[in-house]
Amino acid sequence: MSRFLLLVAAVAVTSSTPLAVHAQVTEAPPSSIFKLVETPNIRQFPYHSDLYSVSASSATDIWAVGESGVHFDGTKWTAFAMPRIAGDLTSELVGVADLAPNNVWAVGDINVQEDNPNQIIEHYDGTAWSVAAGPTFQPSDVPFLDGLTAISSSDMWAVGSILVTIGGEPEAFPLFENFDGTSWTFTTDELNPNGFLFAVSGVASNDVWSVGYLGAVGATLTEHFDGSAWSAVPSPSPGGAENALLGVTEVASNDAWAVGFYVASGNQGRPQKTLVEHWDGTSWTVVPSPNLGGNNSQSVSNELRGVIAVSANDVWAFGDSDAFGPEQLTNLVIHWDGTKWSLVPTPSPNPRKLKEIDDVLAGGTVLAGGDLWLVGVGDGFDAMVLNATGQ
Repeated sequence: MSRFLLLVAAVAVTSSTPLAVHAQVTEAPPSSIFKLVETPNIRQFPYHSDLYSVSASSATDIWAVGESGVHFDGTKWTAFAMPRIAGDLTSELVGVADLAPNNVWAVGDINVQEDNPNQIIEHYDGTAWSVAAGPTFQPSDVPFLDGLTAISSSDMWAVGSILVTIGGEPEAFPLFENFDGTSWTFTTDELNPNGFLFAVSGVASNDVWSVGYLGAVGATLTEHFDGSAWSAVPSPSPGGAENALLGVTEVASNDAWAVGFYVASGNQGRPQKTLVEHWDGTSWTVVPSPNLGGNNSQSVSNELRGVIAVSANDVWAFGDSDAFGPEQLTNLVIHWDGTKWSLVPTPSPNPRKLKEIDDVLAGGTVLAGGDLWLVGVGDGFDAMVLNATGQ
């Protein structure tokens, strides 16, 4: 089940000896710019080492997090067990912001689908990861975090959803949390009940976007922060059955991209088709995007989980497709060249060890100079990292 469905449906570890693997690469398909980089797992199968998010302060300081954490020092990747992240899908870090080698933040959830679910915020001070204090909620509130962005070290936003008990029944609302350099505070959007936010990106303290899903009507949700308050902004929902935005990147105040998937009217959850939307400073519009298996296939599903930008004319979106079969996923990457979106070949880990889970790309980051790093999960619940240089 995808992380999206787990959140909508809705053995602690504190330290470990790191495992290091030098950055060896395997050959990609001849036409692919990406190479698969060997990455260590802190735990072995059947535990998970899935990676959901990645961030870099430089080419020699990159952190990726998920069911564990991995760090790249420019030469090798080292795996870390993160506080309270067990590798069994009951806990996860889904957003990371690497501001400096001694200042890294990560957010996520613990006790997922258990009796006492909650959010978690963690901080790395250059020596060790530790759990950080978040906002104070009511005892009956259940907050989840699913995205993180940093405008600066004293202005960060985490987004997700919060379950609030109203009249004896839980109801979900979009959740926004801000760090001012000292402490975290939160606000909610009570005008959009049953709303879930999955990603956030900003270019200034008064210009931040977050995207997600309105569960009650199966529609996209886009919210903007203008420096004073968050407010919902209309966004297209081309699928009559279901629409969700799972990733967002803001290039400029008049140039932002959001990605996800939609399901056409009359269909029951599949096939999913890629959904790409663009903000031009005035409105969100759908931009045509390709699918593995073809845009008219009635059997192959495609889902975009994230998007990153090198420049206005060099944008990358990524996720997965079940072109190999409903339980055999393959990496999906598409590229915007300023005119159109196109499919991009990517390598996949080999050999395939499990039939049920193959390859999913969930997070990405761009370094100065255009180097791309994409992370996710490969066969056997292994951490997966792809790299392309100098785009």
